[in-house]
Amino acid sequence: MAGVSGCLKYSMFIFNFLFWLCGTLILGIAIWIRVSKDGNEILSSGNSDANPFLAANILIAVGAIIMVLGFLGCCGAVKESRCMLLLFFIGLLLILLLQVAAGVLGATSKSETKRILNETLYENVKLLKQTGGNGQEFRDAMVGFQKQFKCCGLVDGAADWGTNFQSISESCACEPPSNDCVTYDRKPVFKENAVECSLELSGSFQPLKPPHGQIRVLGTWFGVFYGPVLPDREQMNL
Repeated sequence: MAGVSGCLKYSMFIFNFLFWLCGTLILGIAIWIRVSKDGNEILSSGNSDANPFLAANILIAVGAIIMVLGFLGCCGAVKESRCMLLLFFIGLLLILLLQVAAGVLGATSKSETKRILNETLYENVKLLKQTGGNGQEFRDAMVGFQKQFKCCGLVDGAADWGTNFQSISESCACEPPSNDCVTYDRKPVFKENAVECSLELSGSFQPLKPPHGQIRVLGTWFGVFYGPVLPDREQMNL
């Protein structure tokens, strides 16, 4: 029985150590996006009533909680501390209850989430159509995103750029013949928009070359968190 007890102890230690590493990774990436210049520009680009930093703040809190629970689990398993293990299991129970509550709230407020997302995307599309210095960093970030991921526009394709299309058309350029190409203003461009591309990227974690790594992470999290409530293009009314 001593051998079985030792096996369980170290198995629990390894599991919680990996748990702690995941929490550290989530916390680090969330803080990086929260304080980085590109992350702030994209997160705060809309004029929605919703807090633009809400997702990053939630991830910071989640990462910190996972780190604490992982620490309690590791130390409790190695030292065989009943107090630490009790706190660890109470923490897991609270997380389970919060997940159930979040699921219920998410199901009941889905229409409100769609409305907020519509407003945010609409404001971002207006930034793409503007000229001058207002929103320039966001437009530059979108150009970099389009070049790297072979897409065009945010919601409605190349039309999202309005009169700015001619100046950024190279980032949307697609080589025909290809099923990925459509014609806009007599130029072949990618038919997939940035929102659709982000949803596809949510299942991929391939590393990127700088300087657009922040955009890749934001695109991934956008797909993960907003994919289930993303409205159809016809519902955007842009």
